[in-house]
Parts: sequence; C-alpha cells; structure tokens
Amino acid sequence: MNPRIEDYAVIGDEQTAALVGRDGSIDWLCLPRFDSGACFARLLGDEDNGYWRIAPKGAGTCTRRGYRPDTLVLDTEWDTPEGTLRVTDLMPQREKVPDVVRIVEGVSGRVTVRSTLRLRFDHGSIVPWMRRADGHRVAVAGPDSTWLRSEPHVRTWGEDLGTHSEFTLAEGERVAFVLTWHPSHQPRPRLIDPYKALSSSVRDWRHWSGRCRYDGPYRDTVVRSLITLKALTYRPTGGIVAAATTSLPEKLGGVRNWDYRYCWLRDSTLTLNVLLAAGYHEEAEAWRDWLLRAVAGSPEDLQIMYGVAGERRLPETELPWLAGFAGSAPVRIGNSAVDQLQLDVYGEVMDSLWLARQSGLSARPHMWALQCALIDFLDEQWRQPDEGLWEVRGGRRQFTHSKVMAWVAVDRAVRTLEEHPELEGDLSGWRELRDEIHAEVCARGYDPERNTFTQYYGSRELDASLLLIPRVGFLPPDDPRVIGTVDAIAADLGEGGFVRRYDTEDPEGPVVDGLPEGEGSFLACSFWLADALYLTGRVDEARALFERLAGLVNDVGLLAEEYDAEAGCQLGNFPQAFSHIALVNTALTLFGTEEAG
Repeated sequence: MNPRIEDYAVIGDEQTAALVGRDGSIDWLCLPRFDSGACFARLLGDEDNGYWRIAPKGAGTCTRRGYRPDTLVLDTEWDTPEGTLRVTDLMPQREKVPDVVRIVEGVSGRVTVRSTLRLRFDHGSIVPWMRRADGHRVAVAGPDSTWLRSEPHVRTWGEDLGTHSEFTLAEGERVAFVLTWHPSHQPRPRLIDPYKALSSSVRDWRHWSGRCRYDGPYRDTVVRSLITLKALTYRPTGGIVAAATTSLPEKLGGVRNWDYRYCWLRDSTLTLNVLLAAGYHEEAEAWRDWLLRAVAGSPEDLQIMYGVAGERRLPETELPWLAGFAGSAPVRIGNSAVDQLQLDVYGEVMDSLWLARQSGLSARPHMWALQCALIDFLDEQWRQPDEGLWEVRGGRRQFTHSKVMAWVAVDRAVRTLEEHPELEGDLSGWRELRDEIHAEVCARGYDPERNTFTQYYGSRELDASLLLIPRVGFLPPDDPRVIGTVDAIAADLGEGGFVRRYDTEDPEGPVVDGLPEGEGSFLACSFWLADALYLTGRVDEARALFERLAGLVNDVGLLAEEYDAEAGCQLGNFPQAFSHIALVNTALTLFGTEEAG
C-alpha cells in the first residue's frame, strides 16, 4: 500500500529536494539537481527502488511531526513504550555538493533505533557498489557516488543490498547521519559539521522568512507557501520548478502522470507578483533574469517550459521498472509538451516584464528589444491554433485563453510605450492589433446564449483559465460577460466545492486533451475562482472558498496540484509551486495589499 501524497513533507537546499514520509522514510530524492536521476525512488515503485528510513525499531507511522517555525527543518517524533524519539531532517545550503543531514535524538526513555539505507541510482534502477573508506560507507555506480557517516560512529553493516544501523539512545543522546553526494570521478568532498549545519539552517531560514511583508489572516499558511516556493527555486539560476517530483498521478491508477521538475513560463507573472508583493525583490529579480535568459533567441523558438538552467531539450521517456504511485503508470521523465505551441506564454512573458518594469526592478538593456521581437512574432502568428495553457494532447484548437493572453502581450507593449515614450515601437500599429484581437475574442470566444466565454472558438465547453479574464484586464470585473463566465464555471466545473480545469468527460466524443477521462479539482483554478468572486463583488463567497482551500494543506502546510473531493486526498506532483503561488496571490487579493506592506 502506498501512502497518500499528503503524507509527505519536503526538505531541500534550493537545488534539489527530498520527500520524507510519516514513517521517517525518504522515498524521493534526485541528486544533484531537481531534474537529475533519483537515488531514492520508492515513491514511484517499491523498496527495491531506493529509500532511507530512520525510525524506532518496529515502529510505523510517527506520532507527530512539523517544521520548526519559519524554516524547512523537519522534526518527526515517535512515542513508543520505551520512550520518545525525534528525527530532525534537513538539507543545508551546499557549498559544492549536496548533503542530507538526519539527526536522531532521544527525547525520553531509551529507544532502539533502526536505519535502513537502500541507494538505487538512475531513478531506482542501479544498485551501487558499496565499500568502506575512512569510517564511511561509500557507494559508487557510474557518475554517482555517496558517502555515509555517523557522528558519533554507530555499528553499520551491509545486508540485502542495503546498509543498516541499529543503536539505542537515552534521553539527551544524539547521533547524526550525513549522506553526501559527489561526482564519482572526484575525491571525497569536505565534511560538514551536522550540528552546525542544523543551527545555521534554522537561523538562515528564519532570517529569510522574517523578510515577508504580509501580516494578514492566514499568515502562517502564507509564509509556509513562500518557504515552499523558495525550496523549489534552483538557486544558481533563479529558476523555479513546478514541483519536486515526476509522475505523481492526477488520477489514481491513471495515465495522467507528467514530469514537473522544470520551469514553466505560465507561472511567471503570478510568481513575480507574489515575490514582489511579499517583499522578496531579490528572488523576483533572479526569476526575471532567469526568464530573460531562457527565452532569449528567436521568438518562434519560445518554449512553454525550460530546464532549471534554461535547457531546451527535455525528451520524454517512460521508466518501465517503476510501477508508479499507487500503480499509476507509466512513470515518465522529461516532458514532450516542451515542443508544443502555446500562444499564452507570449502574454505571460510580456506581462511579467511589464510588471518587473512597473515594480522598479533594475532594467536590462536588451529587455525591450526582446519584447518587440515577441510582439512582431505575435502579429504574424496570433491567429494560429495551439495546444493551450493545459498542454492538451488531442490536437490544436483556437483556445480562447490563448487569444486573451495574446491580447495581454500586445496590451502590455502598448502601455509600456505610453508610459515610456523614449522607447521605440509601433504604438499605433500595436493599438490596432490589440483592438483586433479583443474584437475577435469577444465575437468568437463568447457564447451569448449562455452568457459565458468558452474553452475554444465555437465550442460549448468551459475552461477555468477564463476566470483570469478580469485579472489580466481583458474586461472589467463588472462586465456582464465576466459575471456570466464566473457563474458558468462555478456551476459546470465545480466539484465538491472546488473547480476542475475543464471537462475531461465528453459522451459525444474524445475530450479535448486526448487522454482517458478523470482528474481531480485543480487547486490553482479553485483559487482563481476565489479571486474572480472577490473581483466581482462576492467577497463573502470568495473568503469562504479561500478558507476551504487553505484547509486542504497537509499537516505541514503543503499542497499538491489537485484534490479529489470524493476520496478526500491530494493528487498530482508535490509540492506544487502553482498551488502555493495561487494561495499566496489569493490571500493578497482578499485581505488587501495594506497587510502586505
């Protein structure tokens, strides 16, 4: 039996992240980067695919767990008949190589502890060669090598292709384990002091959290979401991955299993807005700079996603040796949606750079030239069908949201020229283009009989992305077409009090995404509904929905991509940046910018 997705907590060092279960087992960790091969992949397979569990001997699920306030340092505790044990997990900021630190401490009584480490490199497929060296257990296979040590030393032995330790701790006694990865062709890296690493990690995280300017309702939930967003940031480049995992299912037992360990342009404006509003200008500038580097080049080559350093080739491959979470196969690495055409990303990029300029982020000399090139491309291509925001695999359509975001791109160019006349550009031509796109969307993307915008031109289907129409400024919130769209989406896409992206069940033929039916409510879309309700004057409904959504976070404050209201469980990759970004953004919307400083 697999645990539930929400049974996991995350630790990380802003270059990769690990998932730690309620049983004290690290079941997912990719080294050295978010998108590297996993050395622990039990999350998507079984024990033979790698894990590292530390817990009282014979114990199961922990009694309680939680992050130390305003940090990413996790404490997990078990109450046993013999006493209480605590395991503290963290990944300290790295100098050159990543370390996983696990400090085991006796809280009361005398508790026997068992550690079982099964390393399996390359997404759980390769058993490394183990040896002893200088008091360490060294694992090597191909390009990967890890060193395991304990302070003080405890008895360790090999058995069943794993590394085991067993020892007893009395109250106040501690043992620290450190697992260090490095390229196998390089010498052993410098050893860190695990206890100093703990102290400095707590101090650094609390200093970072203290910079948050938001002081409104649900502040702890908001700060935890910001910490999660920081944990999903690839510090060397400023890129932010959509999630720490691949292939966690959008439907248990289904095939909607995708690799989210990359950076999506669709997240860019909301990410930038959240970072700026919460007071994290340094992180916002790093994200903006990552964006500029990633999209540099010919406008027709713009991708919907990139690797953490801006890599463009992300080929999709299936891993048949992994059974999938709860039997949800296939397990995929890479993402073939990278090759899709999504016109909405041009709007996201232009909107992000507009916001950056308006917020006073330092200018970049080539930024406006890039923006002009993007608009020139859109001028020629905006009428084309595309795969849309949700990366459908059922063929290109004239998606209404894509056209709205094409309008956003041109609108932001026009507004930039109006406020900065020293810049060069075709102001009159762009105004005409903006008006043309607007008129077409209102004529072809709107159903007057039902008083709602539709998923694509000529369809009767709805799409939750249309909730963004008032937020991006395409129409004012009090426009009857906006109100009708909000009501229609709430009625037709609502499920258990939340919102699905679109209808994945079509009795008249194949659904638009070309995949088998069924997925959970999409959490970001549910937050968008709360935003839209607020903007259209339904404040009490908006806040009630936000409270329900905020109540879905797990016991340590984390959200996945989706929620199954019927089964009462989270679905999709985890933790999900889009969900946490939407949570913070909605809190800022509902509770006023004055609380955000």
